[in-house]
Amino acid sequence: MTPAISWTTVTNAQNTTPTVQDQAAEQAELSEQMQFRLAKRARLLESGREAYPVGVERTHTLAQVREAHGDLEPGEETGQFVGVAGRVVFVRNTGKLCFATLQEGDGTRLQVMLSLAKVGEESLAEWKQLVDLGDFVAVHGEVVASRRGELSVMADAWSMASKALRPLPTLHNELNDETRVRRRYLDLIVRPEARDVVVKRARIIQTVRNVLVERGYVEIETPILQLVHGGASARPFETHLNAFDQDMTLRIATELYLKRAVVGGIERVFEIGRVFRNEGVDSSHSPEFTTLEAYEAYADQFTMAERIREIILACADALGMDTIETDRGTIDLRGPWRWLSVYPALSEAVGRTITPQTPVAELRRVAEEHEVAVDPAWDAEKHVLELFGEIVEPTLIQPTFVCDYPPSAQPLARQHRSEHGLIEAWDLIIGGMERGTAFSELIDPVVQRERLTEQSRRAAAGDDEAMRLDEDFLRALEHGAPPMGGLGLGLDRLIMLFTDLGIRETILFPLMKPEQD
Repeated sequence: MTPAISWTTVTNAQNTTPTVQDQAAEQAELSEQMQFRLAKRARLLESGREAYPVGVERTHTLAQVREAHGDLEPGEETGQFVGVAGRVVFVRNTGKLCFATLQEGDGTRLQVMLSLAKVGEESLAEWKQLVDLGDFVAVHGEVVASRRGELSVMADAWSMASKALRPLPTLHNELNDETRVRRRYLDLIVRPEARDVVVKRARIIQTVRNVLVERGYVEIETPILQLVHGGASARPFETHLNAFDQDMTLRIATELYLKRAVVGGIERVFEIGRVFRNEGVDSSHSPEFTTLEAYEAYADQFTMAERIREIILACADALGMDTIETDRGTIDLRGPWRWLSVYPALSEAVGRTITPQTPVAELRRVAEEHEVAVDPAWDAEKHVLELFGEIVEPTLIQPTFVCDYPPSAQPLARQHRSEHGLIEAWDLIIGGMERGTAFSELIDPVVQRERLTEQSRRAAAGDDEAMRLDEDFLRALEHGAPPMGGLGLGLDRLIMLFTDLGIRETILFPLMKPEQD
């Protein structure tokens, strides 16, 4: 059995803040260890060895060796010689026989043994003197099983592949929750769970892409730098393009350019990409995050509901999951996905009838009764959205399409075909959190201009999240756009659903507040 690694894997690390004295002691110890490692690097170079060679002889991965020889009997020799490489995560140097465990990128580990008889006195001495935990080494030798039955490579030669100047983490407080996110490379080295999230994320995004491509969608890329931000209600990041001496923003959504493509005749189109919103940071929000947006000509909100269900179930298939266990119950993805109208659902939750005609004063009283914070400047529709988001949404654990919103919720959605004062739009809530949204898209350029003009008035009055009037987008609609349905899916939140993690655990390198000196 492979010996346990000598550094600590932290699964339930406490998010503690080291004291100034602790930090000073850690820095002093780190500095001393780095000096030792720098001295070993120098000795490698002085001896004619390379500390960072351009390449090493690697004939097999560790996984390939395990797959080919995983059933050896204790003490068995294969006669097959291989060249393997990996990071040293365990080392025990005792007398004439040394043991080490190598680890490669996917977490596969393999034992190597170095004996005086096989590598010689000088090479064994250099191993003991120059190799540290965290180093990458290459080992050539025969595949054997140790006397205890551990699959191993009995080395006849070794070389340094990359000398690590910093030690791997050794204490719980060296890899707390904060450090794991800031220094994700350490998290990936130490915790298999961290590597699993990276693999799951890639599999989910690839599955999303595959579903849409199989449905005839074309993937395109739209501008990240934009003159006019739009496609959502959010505060943008602002920047300046020196070449044009022009203020610009980072995109908050991909919607308006994707719709331009539909106008141009690409009837099924999508984009998977990062968007940027200059807003708060918490367990479900990040200033930069990944979205899918897809648009389909001659579709509506019901078509797009089928699309998102197909996508999520395909992801569940790819991960081998039918249900998701959470601290709030079991989510059954294979069960019915119900539809829930905003006003009736809110009415039931607060015990009184709420309609689009309910006055603001009454909505404020409801907010006060349920301890929901509201802004006195908000209109009735904004009050309804806030009340629903605080009172009803957290209770929706099973997949639910929340529909029949007031118009201000989505200025780019078309008016409801049968209910006056509502729009054709839904949010998909799973596990008490919004995962995606879709509309029957507004294609009437006259009504769209009215709505964007109203948004611009709000922006001029100080609403940082209001959309701006985009004349080029309106010009595109004025050339005629086919009826269409649009879909937006927060991919980070989809990954959160399948991993039961916060957003900064699912984004490999999330934006973090700078460390304090």
